[in-house]
Amino acid sequence: MWEIIGLAALGLIAAVFGSMVGLGGGIIIVPMLILLGPELTGGAIDPATAVGTSLAVLIVTALSSTLSYMKRKRVDFRIGWLLFMTSGPAAMAGSALTSKFQGGIFSLVFGGFMLLMAGLLVARDYMRPSARRWPISRTFVDAQGVEHEYGFSMLPGLLIGFAVGLVSGLFGIGGGSLFVPVMVLLFRFPPHVATATSMFVIFLSSILGTGVHAAMGETDWLLVLALAPGAWIGGTVGAAIAGRMSGKALLWLLRVTLILLAARLVVEGLADI
Repeated sequence: MWEIIGLAALGLIAAVFGSMVGLGGGIIIVPMLILLGPELTGGAIDPATAVGTSLAVLIVTALSSTLSYMKRKRVDFRIGWLLFMTSGPAAMAGSALTSKFQGGIFSLVFGGFMLLMAGLLVARDYMRPSARRWPISRTFVDAQGVEHEYGFSMLPGLLIGFAVGLVSGLFGIGGGSLFVPVMVLLFRFPPHVATATSMFVIFLSSILGTGVHAAMGETDWLLVLALAPGAWIGGTVGAAIAGRMSGKALLWLLRVTLILLAARLVVEGLADI
């Protein structure tokens, strides 16, 4: 019983953070499943299963968040489908490669990636969006009636989609940790639109990535069932928080959490090599 409660709480917390800033929650679920597998399930969880399970849960989180953002008309579906053109197939390729990284190697690489993501979350507060004019011009009117103009370009957008999709399938994180900063800083997306559109792309890409992991026997569906209820609620709650406040305190908590989890993974990865 306590294990089920713990898994549901993990799904809830990861989804709240993930949907609020466009991460998807996998960047918390994967390391927690690897590090706390014995406590949560009674046995160790290998990296490939943790990633495959996380991607399946991300379908629930991203769908819940996307539906909430749709009601607020913040999802740019046109750009989302363009990004998915390359992120979807790349997520499948990344999913097929996960099993190649086992034990200490996966923990070390994933820990380093988490440190990079924490650094990006800090750096984006001090970086200004590009002033470049892009071929595709878009506008968004926020709740206060203020119009925001942003842009998009096919080639860099498709390349970014491929890179993010590959990382998403490989690590089971959804890819929003890369999508959102790039969309805000490079294409001048309003943060709320970037987060909402990111969650839509994550939803689509996670379906394809999960299909590959499931076909390879790398998805624990009992874990998915335990994590999914909290993920659904957390996705809705996180989207609501993102729409009502800046969430700076929660964002700093997320940064610190990523750094601590990353440090633990790096230490364990070095010990297992």
